[in-house]
Amino acid sequence: MHAMMLKKLKKPLEWVELPDQEPDTGEIRVKVSACGVCRTDLHVVDGELPDPKVPIIPGHEIVGRIDAIGTGVDGLHMGERVGIPWLGHTCGVCPYCLRHQENLCDHPIFTGYTRNGGFATAAVADARFAFPLGDVGSDVELAPLLCAGLIGWRSLAIAGEGKKLGLYGFGAAAHIVAQIAKWQGKSVFAFTRPGDIATQKFARSLGVVWAGGSDEMPPEPLDAAIIYATVGGLVPLALKAVCKGGRVVCAGIHMSDIPSFAYALLWEERQLVSVANLTRQDGIDFLGQAPQMGIVVKTTSYPLQKANEALADLRAGRFEGAAVLMP
Repeated sequence: MHAMMLKKLKKPLEWVELPDQEPDTGEIRVKVSACGVCRTDLHVVDGELPDPKVPIIPGHEIVGRIDAIGTGVDGLHMGERVGIPWLGHTCGVCPYCLRHQENLCDHPIFTGYTRNGGFATAAVADARFAFPLGDVGSDVELAPLLCAGLIGWRSLAIAGEGKKLGLYGFGAAAHIVAQIAKWQGKSVFAFTRPGDIATQKFARSLGVVWAGGSDEMPPEPLDAAIIYATVGGLVPLALKAVCKGGRVVCAGIHMSDIPSFAYALLWEERQLVSVANLTRQDGIDFLGQAPQMGIVVKTTSYPLQKANEALADLRAGRFEGAAVLMP
């Protein structure tokens, strides 16, 4: 197999050839056909997340077909198309797992962070954490759904039932969530980098009712806001934009420090919450309904060997929607 591997934090990925890995008990191996490039991959490469396993193959939006099955695997078969997400394994015995909060597991394993991921021609995964994808949709379009879509889905649920939703940072997750929220009958307000007219135009093309800079106030108070950008300074702005009783959801795994702000922004029962990882039930719920939502995923494809270019373009905001690597 071949892969783009991170051998040292804050350094470019390196093209490597590795022995084929055989799946152990309870595992599957997939031939990777597409792997999305997520901002979390940038956080891993840039050393912004604690205790990464290095060297590591990044990538946790994996679409592939099973080409080897270990013992003790039920319900999956050779050649089946599956998706492998960020959450790669949980202990099953900690208090959070026992309370059906496996996304908060005390001893998790994460794909592309603490176990090798999908910036490769093949990947091995815990079969219990792989999602059957069926035959609908292309591999490239499905890949971003496995993190941008899933975290978007979870953050949308946590945002609540309000009808007026703000999205701060209009990248891979937000452009999917905007379509889901519209399908649910919500009005979506998109916030981009100040002056980013192109992204605002892109947001409007997906049916948002208003698009502007993150330094602007929406034309009316919001019921909820989700922050996908990694900028802590957006938190006070989002709190200012939501109505009394409104909720602000921080959806990233990493964010710069949140500046101090007046208590008045939080008062009147406004809420500030975060989203951590996902559960397998999130995947079942979202991927089961996604074909009915009419989601159009905007993607830019790169050959696997150009993973560093894809990461650089993501960091600089040089494409709309999501980047996907093609082995």
